[in-house]
Formats: sequence, C-alpha cells, structure tokens
Amino acid sequence: MVSVQLDEAQLKQICKKQIGDMLREYDAELVFWDAAELQRRTQMSWNTIQDYFFFDPRFPKRKLRGKWYFPARQARDFLEAWLDEQA
Repeated sequence: MVSVQLDEAQLKQICKKQIGDMLREYDAELVFWDAAELQRRTQMSWNTIQDYFFFDPRFPKRKLRGKWYFPARQARDFLEAWLDEQA
C-alpha cells in the first residue's frame, strides 16, 4: 500500500507558479490587441473604455488605417497600474 502526504501550502504555491507561467506564455503569443481583444480582456464595452482610460496619455495605442492597436504587454501593465489607482 502506498501513502502520500502533501504540503497544501507548497502545492498551492506550485499551482500558482504553473498557472502564472501558462498565462505569461499565452500573453506572449499576442503582440498587439485590437479593440475587440481589449474589450474582451477588460470585460468593458468600448464606450466604458473610452470613458475610463482610453484618453489617458499613458495608455499605449496606435491607429493604423482606421483601426486601433494596443501593444499587449504595455497595455496590460498600464491596465494593472490604472486599476490599482482606482482604489
């Protein structure tokens, strides 16, 4: 018979690390977000995005041929900082 003992705290830490690594890998696949991806990532409508942070000069964005693009890594960093500021 086999008996296994697990340290729950260490198991949680390992799981969090693995999930974080997987999320970073997924995010690394996208270099740019378009408006639809920005809405999906923030769970906000386009009007709400414009009302809250779109016009913030720190928010990274580029318009190419009538379509908005957002550098994924920079946009995510901005959004995390912006959300912290809202508290």
